Amino acid sequence: MPELPEVETIKRGLEPCVVGHKIANVRVLRPRQLRNVTPPELSARIEGEIIERLLRRGKYLLFFCSCNQVLIIHLRMTGQLLFYPSGQAPGTYTRMVITMESSGQLHLRDVRALAQITLLRADQVPAWRPLSSLGPEPFSMEFTPEDFRQALARRRAPIKNVLLGQKVVAGLGNIYADEALFQAGINPFRPANALTAVEIKGLWAAIRHTLKDGIAHGGTSIRDYVNSVGTPGSNQEYLLVYGRKGQLCKLCGSRLMGRRLAGRSTVFCPKCQPLDGIALKD
Repeated sequence: MPELPEVETIKRGLEPCVVGHKIANVRVLRPRQLRNVTPPELSARIEGEIIERLLRRGKYLLFFCSCNQVLIIHLRMTGQLLFYPSGQAPGTYTRMVITMESSGQLHLRDVRALAQITLLRADQVPAWRPLSSLGPEPFSMEFTPEDFRQALARRRAPIKNVLLGQKVVAGLGNIYADEALFQAGINPFRPANALTAVEIKGLWAAIRHTLKDGIAHGGTSIRDYVNSVGTPGSNQEYLLVYGRKGQLCKLCGSRLMGRRLAGRSTVFCPKCQPLDGIALKD
């Protein structure tokens, strides 16, 4: 699933191509991926409108159109947003095509057809539950070490589960949660409310550093992710633990362990990330 760095990379690539341009036509090829409108309703409400700005919130992309309409896309597992300057015939897995009046086409490609498309009025966006329930953005003024500490103090679940829940901080997924916890030296199974103030500050910094690096490297391409022009990211070349179960830790040389946590694969170093001060054994 594209996480914050991947969605942010897509946003940055799309902005110069779609912002300020008029939507000429919308073609929905997989109607069941529309959450709250029919294909004719979607076309009627945004065709002829100008995309005024593009916003990322957590893992969601929001296209703010003129006439008070906001198109929201959640890419989920295999969704891709690809921009073709000269247009392109829909492929096998193309689920929606938005043709711009003067700047090409935007294709939603999605092998598993799990991406979700929602259309709201601008005044409905703040109260829309999937967004209103999100925690602060990691790079925002609202995400401070103290706010982070207070949020974790109320949660006994494993720290990785809390990070993935999106309520304490938005945008982290399996890849960047594993990487941030490793950088902070915190075992993913430790209860969130058991972390010390020093550990929380270290994790706060590690989250921001890990996400910043992911953006700088254009995202992580393990399976399906590509940017808006179809180019894979390179952050997978810099991963320290994610996807490296059984390999040697790049810091201490111990063999990395893999476990399931809330149904998610989780990789950590038993020496660099001890549980309750005792290194775990594979």
